Amino acid sequence: MAIPEGAAIERVNQYTPEQHKLFKERLGDVNKDSYMSKLAGGDEATYREMEAPAMRQFQGTLGGIASRFSAGSGRGSMGSRRSSGFKNSQTAAASNFAQELQANRQNLRRQAIKDLHEMSSSLLDKRPYENVVFGGGEKEKGALGGWGGTIGAVGGGIVGTYFGGQTMAGAAIGSAALSGM
Repeated sequence: MAIPEGAAIERVNQYTPEQHKLFKERLGDVNKDSYMSKLAGGDEATYREMEAPAMRQFQGTLGGIASRFSAGSGRGSMGSRRSSGFKNSQTAAASNFAQELQANRQNLRRQAIKDLHEMSSSLLDKRPYENVVFGGGEKEKGALGGWGGTIGAVGGGIVGTYFGGQTMAGAAIGSAALSGM
């Protein structure tokens, strides 16, 4: 868009102070250091911190398995922690736990990427400020002396109504066509 000679651009505030504060907070939610961005980027430290309670719970599960196979449980040779049953139980529990963690990580990462995209798109649609052009020379008037847009709108509306009821579309086309005259 060309700015007319002698015109000035002024930045007009569109938000209240409270709205600006909320807008800045939402911008913080999508920056590269945000929790959501760390999840989306696969930040290992963030995942470890989030998974710490599950790891503690898993340690308790392993302790329960060990208790079942302890030598003092009265199961004789089957109660040994050196038995294949004990090793198989621990291996199965560890494998299941690892698969669940990996699936959770993938789901969290996919959701974080989706959420970041949606939040970013929503924020980019917002306009806390608008630049407005003031002053400047008048646009040269065409052959119809500035009446081209009005005549075009009325004529286009009539034609649009006659050919299918598209009054507004006809008016817009007619106005645009004759405005430059």
